[in-house]
Amino acid sequence: MANGAHVVTEMFERELCRYTGAPYAVAVDNQSNALFLALMRQGVQGREITIPARTYPSVPCEILHAGARVRFRPVQGRTLKGAYRLEGSNVWDSALRFTAGMYLEHKPYSGALVCLSFTGPYKHLKLGKGGAILTDDHEAFLWFKRARYSGRRECSYHDDHFDMLGWNFYMMPEVAARGLLMMPQFYHLDGTPREMEDIELPYPDLSKYEVYTR
Repeated sequence: MANGAHVVTEMFERELCRYTGAPYAVAVDNQSNALFLALMRQGVQGREITIPARTYPSVPCEILHAGARVRFRPVQGRTLKGAYRLEGSNVWDSALRFTAGMYLEHKPYSGALVCLSFTGPYKHLKLGKGGAILTDDHEAFLWFKRARYSGRRECSYHDDHFDMLGWNFYMMPEVAARGLLMMPQFYHLDGTPREMEDIELPYPDLSKYEVYTR
């Protein structure tokens, strides 16, 4: 159990679990960093990861930062809708899908790491900037909690014991508090969860840019 200012982040994470059906949720500062942590946890170094040619530009960046190679899959049209798997891993980009019980769709993929985005004006949960990782893997959940927080446990660094390297990807408690206050919009007045439609957005064809494939 977290203490101090971390309690509100933990409360927000529990609300994400309740709505999405995920056993565990870890909030981070943005979805790009969620993807990076998920790929690092999967140990994708040296692998080839296939993604749609039309997607948000940070996705191939995080694949490359995690030590993997990018392969683009051609797509019809100019838009992307809903969630997709980063093939070659068990990581999912769900920036455009946030709906009730959504994690249950990943039951055939035990250990699926589903990355959410709360950044920008088009997302259902608009926090200005933020993201999360959904998982059913308890060990991964514990790893993500420390990896996002410079390897720290959720206590004062004066009291901590440092034995892990991590990154500074923690969701600020004030952002988590806003998320917690906004979660009721995803429920009907009778308390049943609302189904949200997948978002569809236009993206550039990233396969033509050498920076991602050289």
